[in-house]
Amino acid sequence: MSLAEAKAAARRVAQAARAAAHAAGQAGGQAGGQGAGQGAAADHLAAVLAPHAGRVLAGYMPMRTEIDPVPALARHRGPLCLPVVTAPAAPLAFRAWRPGAPLVPGAFGTLVPAAGDWLVPGVLVVPLLAFDRRGYRLGYGGGFYDRTLQALRAGGAVRAIGFAFAAQELPEVPTDATDQPLDLIVTERGALVPQP
Repeated sequence: MSLAEAKAAARRVAQAARAAAHAAGQAGGQAGGQGAGQGAAADHLAAVLAPHAGRVLAGYMPMRTEIDPVPALARHRGPLCLPVVTAPAAPLAFRAWRPGAPLVPGAFGTLVPAAGDWLVPGVLVVPLLAFDRRGYRLGYGGGFYDRTLQALRAGGAVRAIGFAFAAQELPEVPTDATDQPLDLIVTERGALVPQP
C-alpha cells in the first residue's frame, strides 16, 4: 500500500471515529450546545493556553464534526487570529479576530474574518482528523498546516497544539518527511505530550 493509500484509509477511519465522538460529545449538551466531553476539552485547552497570555494565538472555526475550540479561545488574554487560505499550495495567513466579529465564507467551507490585520501567531490550535502519540496529525490532505508550521518554525519558536476528541487517536499516523509534528495534543481527557 502506498503512502497516499495509507493516508486515505486512515482518513476514512478517522472521519468515522470523529463523527461518533462529536455526536457523543453533543449528547446532553446544555444551552450553549456543548456536551460534557466538549466542555471538558475546552477547559483543558484553556488551561494549556493560559501560560501563553499576551502571545498571538491562532485558532480555527470548527466545521463538520471538528471539536470546537472557540470557548477556550474566548478566554485567551491576548491577540487572536484565524487561518485564511490564500492559495492552493501556500502556507496559511492569519487574520485578526475576536469572538463575535463578522465572519465570511472562505476556501473549503471554512469561515474567516471579514476584515482585520494580518498577524503572525506564536501559538496555534490546530484541527485534525487523527493523531498519534508521536505528535503527528492527519489532516484533510491539503498540507496547509504542514507548510505553515514549517515556515513559522523556520522563523522562530512556535507552539502547535492539536485539539481533538480522544477517540481520534490512531496507533500510528502515516507520515512522510513533509509532515510537521505537534508540540502538544489536548482532548477531553487532558493534555498529551508527544513521545517521538
